[in-house]
Amino acid sequence: MITSTLHVPVLLERCLELLRPAIENRRALVIDATLGLGGHTEAMLSEHPQLTVIGIDRDPAALKLASERLAVFGDRFKTHFGTYDEIDQVAAESSVDGILMDLGVSSMQLDQAERGFSYSQDSFLDMRMDQTQGATAADLLADLDEFELGRIFRVYGEERFAMPIARRIIAARKTSPITMSSQLNKIVAEVVPVVPGKQSGHPAKRVYQALRIAVNDELGILERAMPQAIDALRVGGRLVVMSYHSLEDGIVKEAMQKAATSSTPVEMPIELPGTAPIFKIITRGVERSGERELALNPRAASARLRAGEKVKGN
Repeated sequence: MITSTLHVPVLLERCLELLRPAIENRRALVIDATLGLGGHTEAMLSEHPQLTVIGIDRDPAALKLASERLAVFGDRFKTHFGTYDEIDQVAAESSVDGILMDLGVSSMQLDQAERGFSYSQDSFLDMRMDQTQGATAADLLADLDEFELGRIFRVYGEERFAMPIARRIIAARKTSPITMSSQLNKIVAEVVPVVPGKQSGHPAKRVYQALRIAVNDELGILERAMPQAIDALRVGGRLVVMSYHSLEDGIVKEAMQKAATSSTPVEMPIELPGTAPIFKIITRGVERSGERELALNPRAASARLRAGEKVKGN
């Protein structure tokens, strides 16, 4: 299997540009916190001959494929099996020059029917990024009550019809377990009204997003990881994050703004010791993919990029 054909790195050139000032012409260390198939890491290692990258991923299949792809770089590439809220462990004894986060589900996971991430292929509703542990999406649909299912669909999927969908799932599972994507698609399609000219994608797409986030604790991990990433950087180090929906982007934005703002009370005439900003946001608002990027990689349409630089030690 040729991994480079499975995944086109999102906003690759922009990520390289943002990280470059922190890692060029030095024995630098970058943590690729969401390694996937290693496209971004391959580009960084190719451009910077003194660079070492530690790739974090909780998907054993992705780690295996990325390791095969990047074996040519020898000990300049290392892996860590786990989630990216373990950045503090990975960076415990290292000076980190750059951290890259490409959040969400990878192309490989979407395209492999047996993973259950996609509504476009009939498959078992797994959705675990690490298939060796944890509850599946099918487990959640079988075990959670109406209120909790509705909350997941409303909060994580921003689904307007969250409670009606949850009620229909509870009724349907009394007859037969909901284990396949075709079953879930049918239930959602029966609840969500079709508005001609205003329907964007499959009516179940928000439900799938919500279940995936819940199964993998994606938002909890991101909330824990962002402060860790900022703390781990050396002064002058850079953090680049790509998110794919508003919930992720909100967490990223809040963490960056908090680190970039003085914690001295506004009524104080001087800045108190230890309260100065430690981070500077270097992107102007959120950056989106341009026409050229979208032509090369349609999956970049929902990407939101933010970046910043560490300006002061903790």
